[in-house]
Amino acid sequence: MKIEDVLKIVLEKMEECNIDYMITGSFASNLHGIPRTTFDADIVISADFKKIKKFAEKIEKDFYTDLNMTKEAIEQRRMFNIIHYETGFKVDFIIKKTGPFYEKEFQRRKSYQLAGKPCFFASPEDTILSKLLWAQKSESERQLNDAVGVAKIQADNLDYEYLEKWAGILGIAELLDKLIGRLKP
Repeated sequence: MKIEDVLKIVLEKMEECNIDYMITGSFASNLHGIPRTTFDADIVISADFKKIKKFAEKIEKDFYTDLNMTKEAIEQRRMFNIIHYETGFKVDFIIKKTGPFYEKEFQRRKSYQLAGKPCFFASPEDTILSKLLWAQKSESERQLNDAVGVAKIQADNLDYEYLEKWAGILGIAELLDKLIGRLKP
C-alpha cells in the first residue's frame, strides 16, 4: 500500500467525523515545490475531543492510536499521532493554534487532489511561512530548502505582499530575505 493511499483513508475517516483539516509539512511542500522523500504526514486540525474520539474508533483496526495521549494532547494543544500498522506510516496531528496568522492560514487552505481525492492543503505562501518558522525553531537547513523549493516552483504565482507582511509579524523576515536571495540566479 502506498503512503498516499494510507493518507487518503485517514482523510476520508476525518471527513466522516466532520473534522476540519489542512495538510501541511512535507506533503504540502512536495505538492507546491520540489518533492523529497517523507516518512510522515502533518495535518493541522480544528476539532474537539468528541470528534477525535469518533475518528479514533473508526481507524483503530488499521492504526495504532493512544486515546489517553490524544486527549491530553488536545487539552494541552499539542501534537499527537497515529501509525498505520501495515506500513508504519505516521500521521502527526497538530491542533490548530490560536492567533491571527493561524486563523488566516486555515482560512486560506486550498483543495488539491491526492490519490484521486480532493483534500485541503496549506497554500503555497503559508507552506513557505510555516517551513521558515520551523527552520527558525530547529535551525534546520532541510526546512529552509523545502521553503526555497516551494518559492522556486511557485515564484510567478506567490503573493509577496502577504509573505512579507506575515514574515515581519512572525519574526522571520530575515529568513524570508535569505530565501528570496536564493531565488536569484
